[in-house]
Amino acid sequence: MNRDVIIACDFSSAAETYAFLDKFQDEKPFVKIGMELFYAEGPAIVREIKRRGHRIFLDLKLHDIPNTVKKSMSVLSRLDVDMCNLHAAGTIEMMKAALEGLTRPDGTRPLLIAVTQLTSTSEERMRNDLLIDHNINDVVVHYAKNAKIAGLDGVVCSPLEAGIVKEACGTEFMTVTPGIRFADGEVGDQVRITTPARAREIGTDYIVVGRPITAAPDPVAAYRRCMSEFVG
Repeated sequence: MNRDVIIACDFSSAAETYAFLDKFQDEKPFVKIGMELFYAEGPAIVREIKRRGHRIFLDLKLHDIPNTVKKSMSVLSRLDVDMCNLHAAGTIEMMKAALEGLTRPDGTRPLLIAVTQLTSTSEERMRNDLLIDHNINDVVVHYAKNAKIAGLDGVVCSPLEAGIVKEACGTEFMTVTPGIRFADGEVGDQVRITTPARAREIGTDYIVVGRPITAAPDPVAAYRRCMSEFVG
């Protein structure tokens, strides 16, 4: 699978988002639309960014009873996004229902990936707050295997776990990894992180990069640096 950088457009309004994307005159980056932006602007922003020629990862992390997720995915599939996601913690049954809802009558669908553990979740927090008394790597791999059983295309996991997910689920099973920072950048609120160059070495398929690009003095230069380090 071809590697790519996905820019997390974690803005609060359409105006901010369009102003940011207007900086890219020579590229059409793959972008992620998360909860804040989607809840603020609704489906219209997805349609407009698609009209501009960008691929879109719609990052809403669905997690509900199977029937609700199935119906919600059916709605999202009509937005012509390229990738969407859910929480693997919702169980195999929920993931299968999501896939069914996401698949259009002609058999096509966006890529569907599952969140294993958020990159803000440390093993200590997982054990103490969530009462999951296992090694975090074992939990991530177990969730990834469940996603594969359900028929999903891959998982969201930290770059620190991408390698073990590939070992457990096969090289064709996609890994999408947030928690990316430049070697000389700030860590922020994520605890399981790595650099674009190291993510490439680990073998992940996509990296999701937010503030190191969006908050950079020159976002286009930061994006090109990220592409150079990760894609080559």
